[in-house]
Amino acid sequence: MSSEGRQSVGDKISDAVKPDSQKSTPEEFGDKIKSNADSAAGKLQPEEDKGFVQKASDAVFGYITYYTWLASCFND
Repeated sequence: MSSEGRQSVGDKISDAVKPDSQKSTPEEFGDKIKSNADSAAGKLQPEEDKGFVQKASDAVFGYITYYTWLASCFND
């Protein structure tokens, strides 16, 4: 279960598993919007209000997002 305004871990995983090259433009755009909204909601939600799974999800997907962004800076 996810907190209000947050993406479920299952949704995050399914978005991350499918390569961007196999996504339509609207699907890729929608994933980015959902990811950014979830990230903002995670930053606004106090850590003590997060469950173990949500904390772990924030840590893992925050790490993946940062390094994906960093790699894209060198691939352009």
